[in-house]
Amino acid sequence: MQATPLHVPQRLARRLWHSLLGSLGLLLLAAPLQAEQGVSAQVIKLGMVNAQSGNAAEIGMGMRQGAEAYLRRINAAGGIHGRQLLLLSRDDGYEPVRTAQHTRELIEQAQVFALFGYVGTPTSRAAVPIAEAHQVPYLFPFSGAQFLRTPLRPGVFNLRAAYFDETAALAKHLQQALQAQRIGLLMQDDSFGETVKSGLVAALQGQQQGLAVEARIRRNALDGIEPAITQLAQGQPDAIVFIGTYRQLAKAIASARAQRLQAPFLTVSFVGTEPFIEHAGALAEGVYISQVMPSPYDTRLPLVRRYQRDMGDSAPGYASLEGYLAAQVLVEALRRSGPQLQRQRFIRELSTLHKDFGGFTVSFAADSHQASSTVYLTRVSQGRALPLP
Repeated sequence: MQATPLHVPQRLARRLWHSLLGSLGLLLLAAPLQAEQGVSAQVIKLGMVNAQSGNAAEIGMGMRQGAEAYLRRINAAGGIHGRQLLLLSRDDGYEPVRTAQHTRELIEQAQVFALFGYVGTPTSRAAVPIAEAHQVPYLFPFSGAQFLRTPLRPGVFNLRAAYFDETAALAKHLQQALQAQRIGLLMQDDSFGETVKSGLVAALQGQQQGLAVEARIRRNALDGIEPAITQLAQGQPDAIVFIGTYRQLAKAIASARAQRLQAPFLTVSFVGTEPFIEHAGALAEGVYISQVMPSPYDTRLPLVRRYQRDMGDSAPGYASLEGYLAAQVLVEALRRSGPQLQRQRFIRELSTLHKDFGGFTVSFAADSHQASSTVYLTRVSQGRALPLP
């Protein structure tokens, strides 16, 4: 017996079709969004590349240790929306070529959700184009470089004040407190040095001053410092601004004092405060350092009390406090982004974040990815950088 086709009335067919579409729409709405790179049901992967070896190692290690201390606290409490935070760290030795290699590996192979806690201006110059090409957020580098701030970069966010803010504070102190007339500059001969120099020169020009003498040293190098000091001494400076890292500054001061050059030294936060004091010893006394974080010893601040507790037996330091705060800001934006974590939503939440984190206020906006412009001027006294009144 031949089967006869089943005929469904046209009106009924339309009803069935619309009902099917409606049910399918509800299912799609209920289903989770497509997973973002670096995000699974259990884990959010984050990437960090900075110096864990070489002449800037203690800065990078401080940033990492501070970030890890806060992330441990969050993971122990259950993570963010049920996900643990996994930090993948790589060592670039403060060399841009290695920074670029590790950044590509973290993005293309490890598939991280975001990058944060990089250290340095030349290293950031190597990493940012790679991050932007892959649309991966680049968060809170340990650098005050202007290219990270202007023009606005959609995926780049800065926690610390700019070098222009720091040099403005140093220039003011040079004029008003030290009454320096002949200012010398000893600078790292790369994009970091040039960035800080441009800010210093602009600030001095605003006070009808300029540089009397300048000498340069190579990044990561200790040789060449003595002849640079000899060059500076010929210009008879009554104050010297230094742009470089802690081992270099310690050797520069030792060389200056050996050559009977008694001018005070001033430097920006990138120097690495605690490692500089450790390496310079008694010669660190009287050095002025601009800071972009509150004192890691100021337990009047809730932020610092939490930081010291979470760091355990590790000694406090400016770099680790910055890493700790950077992780805290990142976690706050992740929390606000909700369980369906997507980079666009994360960036939107970060762009509108305004919060006091217990003594340090972070304030981002859609047209400003600069959280703070606050600078704290300190002077080394009895083995510790103490804030000036």
